[in-house]
Amino acid sequence: MSYTLFLLLLTLVHSTFSSLAPTDRAALESIRDSLTDMPGSAFFSSWDFTVPDPCSSFSGLTCSSSLGRVTGLSLGPNLSGSLSPSISNLTHLTQLILYPGSVTGPLPPRFDSLPLLRVISLTRNRLTGPIPFSLSSLSNLHTLDLSYNQLSGSLPPFLTTLPQLKVLVLASNHFSNNLNPVSSPLFHLDLKLNQISGELPPAFPITLRYLSLSGNSIQGTINALEPLTELIYIDLSMNQFTGAIPNSLFSPTFSTMFLQRNNFTSIATSKAPSLLLQGSIVDLSHNSISGDLPPALAGAEGLFLNNNRLTGDIPEEYVKSLINGTTKQLFLQHNYFTRFPWNSGLQLPDSVSLCLSYNCMETDPIVGLSTCPIEVAPLLSRPASQCSRFYNHSSTG
Repeated sequence: MSYTLFLLLLTLVHSTFSSLAPTDRAALESIRDSLTDMPGSAFFSSWDFTVPDPCSSFSGLTCSSSLGRVTGLSLGPNLSGSLSPSISNLTHLTQLILYPGSVTGPLPPRFDSLPLLRVISLTRNRLTGPIPFSLSSLSNLHTLDLSYNQLSGSLPPFLTTLPQLKVLVLASNHFSNNLNPVSSPLFHLDLKLNQISGELPPAFPITLRYLSLSGNSIQGTINALEPLTELIYIDLSMNQFTGAIPNSLFSPTFSTMFLQRNNFTSIATSKAPSLLLQGSIVDLSHNSISGDLPPALAGAEGLFLNNNRLTGDIPEEYVKSLINGTTKQLFLQHNYFTRFPWNSGLQLPDSVSLCLSYNCMETDPIVGLSTCPIEVAPLLSRPASQCSRFYNHSSTG
């Protein structure tokens, strides 16, 4: 084979397997023109359009060598500017990622031209405006993360019906109105720190393992969560939920439960021994929970029940859990408990934090035991007049 023929074949191979489709090259040029490296960032230093094959040299670019098409685009971090609508011309894209920076403006409008997209992650920038309806056509989408931006408008109903969607994260934006029914097979749903109101939808997918709706204005009961036996993490704090906390949520699978600062009135747990996962955290503080403290929560590593209306004796299971080191933090201050079953011969481990202040129990057994946070009022007991009025009202109510 002559040297000239060899070079010709080599050129043909390079053109077939390495060159980028003209439509994708033009889209990348437009994307580059709309974004800028912030001071200290050099992300675009490798984007030299004079090279024959951007796929082999551009940062953040993944291509199909056989097709000469861009399949993955990861931009940043530390970019400013806006997202070019030309992103929609990368029609073989399966992954679109924008790392944290100061990118502003709306989302690209034509997601319907990107049918292969499986991952969209555009987090921690300053994107604004609504979620475009064109996203509804992404039947292969697995992950959508638009968290920590300034997006607004109602939550589109189609978002929670996408057939392959497993991860939906829209935390810390300005989305409003009600949460729509969820039929997507989600296992991770994070909508915290928005302006969502109304009540929970009647059902969630039983596949759900992570649920965060913290910092919204959602009302009503949480009975819709009862069938979710796979939940590991749940955060409904700082809403306006009411009613009982279902017994099914206190299962051996979950590790973290944040329900503080709502208007829950009771804990619908059984009197059976605790089945909580070792190391679990339960925060039910700052509610209106009344009645006796059930033994079923005694296995939590961190248990926060302060600032409620709980009454009666604290069950011995909680003392045992403190002594054996299973429970590291037990905060029961600002309730109406009447007795802590402590034996003077027992000793708390140094790693334990216990707060019993401002209850209706005798102070002698708990002097020296209570290690409350610094912001807790120094009074060990409620005034007797408060306790008397509370118990008299409860007995006649």
